[in-house]
Amino acid sequence: MFVNGDLNAIDKYYSEDYIQHNPKASNGRDELKQIFSAVKLKYEIGLIAENGEFVMVHARMTVFGRKPMVVVDIFRVKGGKLAEHWDVQQEEVPAENTRSKNAMFPAN
Repeated sequence: MFVNGDLNAIDKYYSEDYIQHNPKASNGRDELKQIFSAVKLKYEIGLIAENGEFVMVHARMTVFGRKPMVVVDIFRVKGGKLAEHWDVQQEEVPAENTRSKNAMFPAN
């Protein structure tokens, strides 16, 4: 869904009682369908980590017309489906504008 924009992935990969912890979204798959049908999104995956039933994705997310955000999406997986979600987001700062001169996201 994030990478290819396929909204059918929501029914396939998200549980019916999906729990959302982002304060701007409601629980359930219907909310995801509304959000992702209304935005043009580019989602670039940099790193995926797993610990038991939790999966974390470090990514760059660009919504058409907005500044790129570096995000970490945290999912709890239950029964092979995404059951719960948390995220943190920060506007991407170019490496040359950081004190360390290190990029916030892996270079392509």
